[in-house]
Amino acid sequence: MYKDLPPSTAYRLLESGPILLVSTGNDEQHNVMTLGFHMMLQHEPPLVACVIGPWDHSFETLQETGECVLAVPTVDLAEQVTKIGNCSGVDVDKFAGFGLTAQRAKTVAAPLIRECLANLECRVADASMVDRYSMFILEVTRIRIDEKRAERRLIHHAGDGRFIVDGDTVDMGRHMTRWRYLMDK
Repeated sequence: MYKDLPPSTAYRLLESGPILLVSTGNDEQHNVMTLGFHMMLQHEPPLVACVIGPWDHSFETLQETGECVLAVPTVDLAEQVTKIGNCSGVDVDKFAGFGLTAQRAKTVAAPLIRECLANLECRVADASMVDRYSMFILEVTRIRIDEKRAERRLIHHAGDGRFIVDGDTVDMGRHMTRWRYLMDK
């Protein structure tokens, strides 16, 4: 038996990407925010669409600098990630307040976050949808991953403060006949 759900809950079924932390700023002043609304757009160049609204302290900095870091936290950071998303960088130094370590990036001024599994340095490639949808199109310019990090399970927002944690991997690579050129060698 099916049950109707409000259209406003669509993201709970469709949002498959992990929760991210977005850092903006530079060595002197930086901020971090939690991001749940994002998606890959294309492989080459690698483009990511992110919804970062004017209500977010990072919005203005991203518009001014045109760059950020998308950091990929793991399940051990779930509490910090949630708390970061429930306060404003106007009021709180989120790096200090939540025990995060800012590290210098190579291609952008925004800092990497040492505690995260991976950090994707990004530049704004297209801001034409910001006014209408608060959507930034970012080009990934560099990726750093902590290969020695033991915890690798990512968290996915399921709504209302609930998260889904990555579990088993199902490898269907042998069936990737049409898209084989996109697979890791």
